[in-house]
Amino acid sequence: QVQLVESGGGLVQPGGSLRLSCAASGIIFSVFDMGWYRQAPGKERDMVAVITSAGNTNYADSVKGRFTISRDNAKNTVYLQMNSLKPQDTAVYYCNAHSRWQNYWGQGTQVTVSS
Repeated sequence: QVQLVESGGGLVQPGGSLRLSCAASGIIFSVFDMGWYRQAPGKERDMVAVITSAGNTNYADSVKGRFTISRDNAKNTVYLQMNSLKPQDTAVYYCNAHSRWQNYWGQGTQVTVSS
């Protein structure tokens, strides 16, 4: 059974930082591209950051320079370090595991940026 379990969300003030984690099980983690997506109320789910199995990264323009995605294949975990958070970063953040044949989602973790 495949599981992607996100953690690390919460309430933070503008300008603050959070680190999201996504622990994967039931997959050969190292061969999957891993990503973070987010969905704000009334909006579509959008890509935030992706890290390929080779370690290449891609970011949404809105988070470049503020967010960093990384992975630890030994721990089957992908991280999203979020700095200089803005109210517009408020959303449910979802972890994604993607390969040529398979695609999986986590249950999501809420991030709220507010004073």
